[in-house]
Amino acid sequence: MQILIFGSPGVGKGTQAKILASKLNIPHISTGDILRYAIKNESELGKKAKEIVDRGELVPDDIMGEIVKETLTDPKCSNGFILDGYPRTLNQAKILEEILKTIKNEKHFLIKLDADDEIIIDRLTNRLVCCKCGNILNKSDVKENFSCPICNSLNSYAKRADDDESVIRRRLKVYHDTTAAVFDYYKDKAVIIEIDGTMPIEKVTEEIILKLVEN
Repeated sequence: MQILIFGSPGVGKGTQAKILASKLNIPHISTGDILRYAIKNESELGKKAKEIVDRGELVPDDIMGEIVKETLTDPKCSNGFILDGYPRTLNQAKILEEILKTIKNEKHFLIKLDADDEIIIDRLTNRLVCCKCGNILNKSDVKENFSCPICNSLNSYAKRADDDESVIRRRLKVYHDTTAAVFDYYKDKAVIIEIDGTMPIEKVTEEIILKLVEN
């Protein structure tokens, strides 16, 4: 089963991708993770990417596409995968289609988690992240002398710099501007499943599984 998961920043696509990967027994492929892995392991592609990242530039589509291809052709993805964070643009979508032609090209499922922008803004401006383990909580749940429920670190929660409202609004605009063309591209290439991403996590997972079974 080949799944692409989409959604605006903060809608919970990473969380759902991890849950689905566990339930469906297929790997969760986060493009941010595989890029960092390639750089850390100093592969040829990783070295090229590192030079670009060190200059403060975005990794070009052709190099990112090669890193994605390297990952998806690994035997661990032979039974499918959940791709999180890619493709983000029409050009990346076209690159991915060429990659999938070189491997077992099964039916694609594109899962889109929907949420109103104002709900996303409220969610992100009120979240705090553990500086030690990355766990996320609403700031109303983090009190003085609070210990992280995951790693037990004391007073380790802080607001991320990119969770400022003006930054979030810019990220949402970029998301809407770039992904509209991607959805249009996949209309006749994938089974598109749209889910209300503002529901409780368990309910979102339940709805996704139901739609996957139906299709």
